[in-house]
Amino acid sequence: MNKIHNFSAGPCILPQEVYEKSAEAVLNFNGSELSLLEISHRSKDFVAVMDEARAIVKRLMKLGDEYEVLYLGGGASLQFLMVPFNLLKADGGKAAYLDTGTWAAGAIKEAKYLGDVDVVGSSKKDNYAYIPTDYIVGSGYDYFHCTSNNTIYGTQMKEFPEVDTLMACDMSSDIFSRKIDFSKFDLIYAGAQKNMGPAGVTLVVVKKSILGKTGRTIPSYLNYQLHIEKESMLNTPPVFPVYASLLTLQQLEKNGGIAAAEQRNIAKAQLLYDEIDRNPYFETFCRNEDRSLMNVSFKITDESRKSAFDEAWKAAGISGLNGHRSLGGYRASLYNAMPIESVQVLVDVMKNFA
Repeated sequence: MNKIHNFSAGPCILPQEVYEKSAEAVLNFNGSELSLLEISHRSKDFVAVMDEARAIVKRLMKLGDEYEVLYLGGGASLQFLMVPFNLLKADGGKAAYLDTGTWAAGAIKEAKYLGDVDVVGSSKKDNYAYIPTDYIVGSGYDYFHCTSNNTIYGTQMKEFPEVDTLMACDMSSDIFSRKIDFSKFDLIYAGAQKNMGPAGVTLVVVKKSILGKTGRTIPSYLNYQLHIEKESMLNTPPVFPVYASLLTLQQLEKNGGIAAAEQRNIAKAQLLYDEIDRNPYFETFCRNEDRSLMNVSFKITDESRKSAFDEAWKAAGISGLNGHRSLGGYRASLYNAMPIESVQVLVDVMKNFA
């Protein structure tokens, strides 16, 4: 088969070795003559998978036993509701949210069903072209929520505020892509399909001591404490996505961990941004200082030549480059598994086009 350069924003590409080992497990898992898709989630083999999948997250993030790792269903969108259910006090609770894009706005919408929400900073009026900095998270909030990377608009938080409350973060599209002091956060969640596995499972990392303090009756599936007690098996877990996520994280660990991934991601992003800045036919949507390492959103400056450019990148074997329907233009997603050689193919197309 000819090489396809897949810049899709999600589900993402994964390392080739993950595809191969996952395919093998679908046919014959651990030499059992049973498919991974049919084994019991209570079997010794899969319990070992779940245990290591949880343990490797804490190793990569350098977190201790005060944190618990969960693999849940429902995507990051369900976490928009689970976070306030577990952190927002039932009586007089209030949360602070930073509005930096569509998914941050979705989290704000869900939290408002359960209590008072203050949007302490927003770039919505400027079409989310930057990360707000002129905001203060005052005292009196049950927690502060932010979104580290905004896939649609191509912006990324480079720093996180110091707050006098709990901090929760949606890291769906840049988790494990750069060095962060993860201990600054009390709760982190991420849909796996952007950077760590296939669609169908959501990672939650939560400090156990913050739970059970809202005075709120929480539906069972939305209660982090119950998931912790059942070791991510309150219900049948998404067996295949958990296994593929474990394989992806093992590859990451083997290849130098998060620090090495960050250097590769910086090189890929710099290669593409340099071409955009050099080439008069292209420009980004966002401010330079907030450019994402994961999602490079850009547009063509001469719309009359759009069809010609589309023909050129498709002829080069590039896929998934169209921008989000709400913004238009183009979006090149440079997740951990994206090789720099594929980025070079796109850059060469842009150079030849000019």
